[in-house]
Amino acid sequence: MAETKITLEQVRHVARLARLELSPSDEERLRADMDEMLAYVDKLNELDTKDVAPTTQVGEAGTPMRDDEVTNRPAAEAMLANAPSRERGYFKVPKIIE
Repeated sequence: MAETKITLEQVRHVARLARLELSPSDEERLRADMDEMLAYVDKLNELDTKDVAPTTQVGEAGTPMRDDEVTNRPAAEAMLANAPSRERGYFKVPKIIE
């Protein structure tokens, strides 16, 4: 078996920081998962990327802009149609402050 990069003590330390209670089987499973992740990172580190430009984002830069248009004009009568009680174009609610 390959050398482990993550120890159970490290898993327990991270669990303690995250305030997680892990069973011994969970600790071992997480240790194995983290080892697998680090092995994959090591594999990626073997790639020659010297001719690859750094990428800060994969999509188009910036936020697409659009004109601000009101598309849902308020319709007071429609909004108040289901109100149990209304007064002068407003919702009327019971007084809750004594």
